[in-house]
Amino acid sequence: MDLRIFIEPQQGATYEQQLTVAQEAERLGFGGFFRSDHYLKMGSVDGLPGPTDTWVTLGGIARETSSIRLGTLVCSITFRLPGPLAVAAAQVDNMSGGRLELGIGAGWYGDEHVAYGIPFPTTRQRFDMLGEQLQIITGLWRTPDKSEFSFEGEHYSLIGSPALPKPTQAGGPPIIIGGFGKKRTPELAARYAAEFNVPFAPVDTFRNQRTRVRKACEQLGRDPDSLIYSAALVLCCGRTDEEVELRAGNIGRSAAELRQNGAAGTPSEVLDKLATFAEAGAERIYLQVLDLNDLDHLRLTADEVLRVLP
Repeated sequence: MDLRIFIEPQQGATYEQQLTVAQEAERLGFGGFFRSDHYLKMGSVDGLPGPTDTWVTLGGIARETSSIRLGTLVCSITFRLPGPLAVAAAQVDNMSGGRLELGIGAGWYGDEHVAYGIPFPTTRQRFDMLGEQLQIITGLWRTPDKSEFSFEGEHYSLIGSPALPKPTQAGGPPIIIGGFGKKRTPELAARYAAEFNVPFAPVDTFRNQRTRVRKACEQLGRDPDSLIYSAALVLCCGRTDEEVELRAGNIGRSAAELRQNGAAGTPSEVLDKLATFAEAGAERIYLQVLDLNDLDHLRLTADEVLRVLP
C-alpha cells in the first residue's frame, strides 16, 4: 500500500512549515505530499497567518524536493478558470520534473466563497462546470504540438488555444476525482480519472463508492482495474496510549473518536485500520496530518507503519 501525507494549510500554516513537512515526508519515504485547496479556515482554530495559494506553494515545493509526488486533494473548480488552471498545473509539473497529480472537484465550502468574493453556483451547475473543466484541461494537455484546441460549452468557451505549455508527463498529470456522489461523480471518475478517492469515511462507504466507480467504468468500456482506489484518514499515531491522547488533544479531537474514524492509536492499531481498507480494495491512503510542527509524528509513522507494510 502507498502511503501519502496530506495537510490542510488553511487551518494555519506558513509556506516554510509546508515545505518542512514535504521535505521530511520525502526523506522518510512517503509516496506523496498533498495539500487541500481552501481559502478559509474551518472550526475554532485561528488559521494564522492565513491561507496560502495552492499553486504558488506547490511550485515552490516542487523546486525544493526531488522525488516525492505532489498534488492537490482537491482543487475547487470555482476558484480558477480551466485554461489558467491547465497552465499552472502544467508549469508545476515541469518544475517538479513530472511529479504532479491534479485532484479536482466541484467545491463545497460556501463560506470561503463569500469571504473572498468568489461566485458559488448551485451544486448542479458546479458539477456541470467540473465536467467541462475536465474536458478542457485534459484536451489542452493532450492536443498535439503545433495544433490548436477549441471548446464550446455552456460555461466555458476556448477558440484556437495553442494548448501550451505542455506538462512533462505524457498526456498530463494524473487526475484524481473523489467524493460520495452516486451517479455523476463515479461517471466523471470513470471517464477522466487515474485515481478515485473516498475522504474520511467508514470502510463500508469506501467499499460502496469503489463498487459504483467500477460499475461506471464497465458501462464506459473501461477496465475498472485501470484506476487506483484510495482513501483519506486522519492520522494520530502514538507509541503509547498517553501519546495518542496527547496528539489527539493537540488537534482538538478525542482519541476515542479518531480510533473509530481515523488511522489512530498505536502503530499496530494504525496498521490494523490500514489492513481493513486494503481488504476493501484501497491501494493508497492519504494520511491527514494536522499538527505540522510535530515531525516526530511523521518519523514514528514511517518507522513503525510505513516500513512494516507489505
